[in-house]
Amino acid sequence: MKTKNFNTKSLKLAAAAAVVLSLTACGGASPQAGAVAPTYELTEKTAAPTGELDKLSWSLYAEPYSLDYAYAFDFPDNQVLANTCESLLRLNPDMSVSPGLATKFENPTPTTWVYTIRENVKFHDGSTMGADDVVASLKRHLDPAVGSFWYSAFANVKSIKKTSTNQVTVTTTKPDAILNESLSGAPGVIESAGFLKKAGGDYGNANGGVNCTGPFELKDWRSGEKLSFERFDGYWDTKNAAKAKELEFVVMTDPVARVNAFKSGEIDGGWMPPANAIGELDASGAGKVYFGTNSAVQSLIVTNTQGPLGNPEVRKALLMSIDRTGLVAAAEAGYAKRTNALSAESVWGAADEATQQAAFGELTDYPYDVEAAAKIIQEQGVAGQEITITTAPMGNNFAVVAQATAAAAESIGLKAVINTVTPNAYTALFSDPEARKGTDLVYTNWYLSIGDPLEMFSILRTGDFSNYGNFSDAAYDKTVNEALGTLDTDKRFAKSARAQKILNEDLPWLPLYEVPTILWMNDKITGASPSVNHLYYPWAAQIGAK
Repeated sequence: MKTKNFNTKSLKLAAAAAVVLSLTACGGASPQAGAVAPTYELTEKTAAPTGELDKLSWSLYAEPYSLDYAYAFDFPDNQVLANTCESLLRLNPDMSVSPGLATKFENPTPTTWVYTIRENVKFHDGSTMGADDVVASLKRHLDPAVGSFWYSAFANVKSIKKTSTNQVTVTTTKPDAILNESLSGAPGVIESAGFLKKAGGDYGNANGGVNCTGPFELKDWRSGEKLSFERFDGYWDTKNAAKAKELEFVVMTDPVARVNAFKSGEIDGGWMPPANAIGELDASGAGKVYFGTNSAVQSLIVTNTQGPLGNPEVRKALLMSIDRTGLVAAAEAGYAKRTNALSAESVWGAADEATQQAAFGELTDYPYDVEAAAKIIQEQGVAGQEITITTAPMGNNFAVVAQATAAAAESIGLKAVINTVTPNAYTALFSDPEARKGTDLVYTNWYLSIGDPLEMFSILRTGDFSNYGNFSDAAYDKTVNEALGTLDTDKRFAKSARAQKILNEDLPWLPLYEVPTILWMNDKITGASPSVNHLYYPWAAQIGAK
């Protein structure tokens, strides 16, 4: 772990703004201060391919933590897993769900979900998927010995049983409004029961691998280098059979190297290219950058409530000291929008207009006001206290956010240290409490797996796995739990709007801005849908030759 100390000498009140504006010019492609923000259109789907590919080469900014669906909790893990393992339901580009490995899903009682399992589906080893495999796969999330990162999605589950040859019934202790949708992501992945038993503790790693039903079959995983797949010719969904004979994911932790590989044609495409390189990529003539629906919000997670940031007033002051409008320009080259919410607008599509307005329009704004923020720091008696911001060299946005936040903290009387770790160590922050020790703030691009903000709100309940700072508020927990038990859509979203307001007032995470999903494809390929659903949908199977 490499540690870098930020300059802690006193800064003038305008220092935070100066840092953001100076960083805006970094990378060459970022707009200068005062420049008009770039415009872009969301693309639902790129042109259909006209032919097959011998090989599709794709970049990853970090190696997957695991291909075990119980631990697939980040962008690299899920964008790879989505092409080899499938879920009971499918997440569509517009965040709706449709049948997947289950042909039908029914809710005959408020506490019962019944799934009809698709017949004649083959695993990669040639065995046939059945209800027993579904039960074994889902039950792993309930097993304390497994320690699933997705346990909270199953928190209300009482039982998972095979109720006929091709039927599985999930019974809950109380109504659960988002359980069914959650099964369109990693929580709903189905693996062979026999393979799970055979692989044991090596399941999902470079030694054990996976044996699922998706359009690509894992053939080789060279740790730290690449993951290689071949087209699975026994794939059940013949209409969506893979266009590429081989699929290779190349681990490229250096953002500059990724951009150069895109321009040279060494790598065919990649998700999340650095925003400050968008202009450079578009000007290269080697391909095109696409923008699509996203469910993510860029935030600063408060991971230590024992330090100065355990005080909500101090969190408020820190947010007020960050020029978030300038940050959008500096960190994302203007391809983003400032927000006061921890949920993206895209996941509120099922709410009525009045509720959407309440969810976002009634939130307290925290304007950029360094003097007012510095006064709060003095009033709260925390001047001179230190915070540590942990980041990783994964892109211009990581560096800009870390440095701007440190400068902002210094400008209001706090001390700040930037701790820079490797991309893999950064990923571990979200799964290992030990890795978070000594850290006060972590920058995150936090996406939701379903089209409902309750997935975000549920993780900030007292004691949840992803409640990294141990935020606890009885009124908040009550509101979220009531919403989770409300099957009526309008009433549920109204409760969610109240939960969003509580988070806006307490700021357990500091919301910064929203970004679109960004995709790069070179001029030889086409077919992908540039949506956040690529984390749970076999997107690579859609890509073929132009």
